[in-house]
Amino acid sequence: MAQRYPELSDSHIQFIAKQKIFFVSTATAESRVNVSPKGMDALRVLSPRRVVWLNVTGSGNETSAHVQHDPRMTLMFCAFEGPPVILRLYGTATVIHQGDVEWSELSSLFPPLPGARQIFDMTLDLVQTSCGMAVPYLSYTGDRELLNEWAGKKGEEGIRQYWKEKNQLSLDGLPTNILDHKGENS
Repeated sequence: MAQRYPELSDSHIQFIAKQKIFFVSTATAESRVNVSPKGMDALRVLSPRRVVWLNVTGSGNETSAHVQHDPRMTLMFCAFEGPPVILRLYGTATVIHQGDVEWSELSSLFPPLPGARQIFDMTLDLVQTSCGMAVPYLSYTGDRELLNEWAGKKGEEGIRQYWKEKNQLSLDGLPTNILDHKGENS
C-alpha cells in the first residue's frame, strides 16, 4: 500500500532510471489540469530532493505556462514490467529557458535533442509509492523517432517559428514566455 518518504531513496532512483516513460501534471488554481507523457532520455536525478527534465517542442506548452504561475508539479512513474509499483514525486519546479544562465550547465546533462525548449528544475517535498496492481504489463519495443525527425526537418528557425505560432499561450491563455524570456528575442 501507499508509503510516503521525504526524499528519493537509492531504490527509487534505480527504479526511475529503468523507466521509459513518465507523466507530468501541473495546473494553476484557475486553469485546466494538464497531464503529459514524457519519453526520450530526458530526466536526471541530481539529488534525493532534486530532479531536472528536458522538455522538447510539442503541440502545446501547458507545463511551462502553469509552472510560471503556480510552481506545483507532480511526476508519476509506473512499473509496466516486474513487481507492481507507482512512484509519484511531488514538489515545485522552475522553468529554465534557453536564454537563462542555468541552461548551459543543465542542458549538458542530456543528449542533444532537436526542438529542446525548456528544462524544468524540480525540488521534491514528498515522494510516494503505491502498489500499482491494476497497471497492466506492457512491453517496451523502442522509442519513436518521429518528434526528433520532425524537429530536425524544421531546423532551429522553423522551431522558433512554430513556438511563435503554437507555444506562446496555454489552452487557458496563460503566457509561456518562450520567446520573451531573457534574450529569446535578441
